[in-house]
Amino acid sequence: MFDNPALLRVNPEYLISLRSLPSLERERLLEGNWKIRPAAGLYFKREWCTVVDEVPTELEVVRYWDLAATEKTPHNDPDWTVGIKLGRDRNGGYWLLDTVRARANPGEIVKLVFNTATQDGKRVRIGFGQDPGQAGKSQAFHLVRSLSGFIVQPAPESGNKVTRFGPFSSQCSTGNVKIQRGSWNEELFRVLEGFPDLAHDDEIDACSGAFEMLNPQVAGWTWLERAKRELLEAELQRSKPQPIQTEPQPGSMEWFAAQKQKG
Repeated sequence: MFDNPALLRVNPEYLISLRSLPSLERERLLEGNWKIRPAAGLYFKREWCTVVDEVPTELEVVRYWDLAATEKTPHNDPDWTVGIKLGRDRNGGYWLLDTVRARANPGEIVKLVFNTATQDGKRVRIGFGQDPGQAGKSQAFHLVRSLSGFIVQPAPESGNKVTRFGPFSSQCSTGNVKIQRGSWNEELFRVLEGFPDLAHDDEIDACSGAFEMLNPQVAGWTWLERAKRELLEAELQRSKPQPIQTEPQPGSMEWFAAQKQKG
């Protein structure tokens, strides 16, 4: 990266963008370490986020649900339903306010979402991931109907978990996310720090969805893909053979023309 000053002159903000990436992509694009692979601890570290006892009163707040609908039994290990409550202040700082998680049947999940919405209040927008296909549409219809009186936004999810989590991970890594102190903190830290190696990472999708609700223009790492292309194009340009400057043969017509131009 630093051996290509021309790219930095063309786009000075490129280096800032690279430095704000999560550890994995920063190592690849900024340090040139293409051998690094996704591993636990690369996308979140608890020391990135300050745990606070008080939060601002004027926040734009959303609650996003990553939904599952299977009860825990002695014979299974189902996913969790997780609801992340995330706020954004006037300065663009983020505040992770609450986490709710449960393993339950569909009817109990609907009750959980409704009761949580009632506790949060109507100023908190609600979102949840909508599975593709008719089953997902039917689930979205019934859940939205059960939340009459609240602002509800079903959202089809696209892209892999790592890509979707990237923007939120970047905010965490720069210290721009604060977390309200609560009994749920330790479990949240365990899952975020364990990503992508854990069997259950439902908090990841819930954090990604909440961040996207507050930033609807965010579509994964589209700007990162652009940055990758810029870097690749610059490297290709550098690798092209440069034209060789040759002197004309003394006594040739080209040589006489060159001498006349010199003067």
